[in-house]
Amino acid sequence: MQAGTRVGKAERQRLIASLVSRRRIGTQHDLQAALAAEGCSATQATLSRDVHELGLEKTRDALGRPRYVAPQDGRRADPREALVSVFSAFGRQALAAQNIVVVQSELGSAPAIARAIDRIEHELVVGTLAGDDTCLVIATDKAGAAALARELGEIIG
Repeated sequence: MQAGTRVGKAERQRLIASLVSRRRIGTQHDLQAALAAEGCSATQATLSRDVHELGLEKTRDALGRPRYVAPQDGRRADPREALVSVFSAFGRQALAAQNIVVVQSELGSAPAIARAIDRIEHELVVGTLAGDDTCLVIATDKAGAAALARELGEIIG
């Protein structure tokens, strides 16, 4: 592949799956750099969609560093198990503020937390918004936010 070449979605996603299986890639920036080293150009927005569509999960390697991994045996993980995994690895605290739950996490992990919350389709959650280390979870009302903060706080431990 020539440097900076745009490739089709299927080829790019095969390359992403191959990269995350062969080396530690802990952020979308790492992924973008690894793709560039392979001569493939992709925007952050495209990579974000690819990570979601491939069902990549963020976990930690043996040294405690963040790492993307593909679902085992090509299956997507149970959404509840994925939520517990991402919260126990990266979550720091969950606080209710009116009808919003503020989830504080390790740097770079808020998008994975938001995705995990979205995937469980919780009845109290209207939607999520993620930065780098903070995820806002919009609940249906103040009581729902308080209940959700307690539930998420228990998962964090």
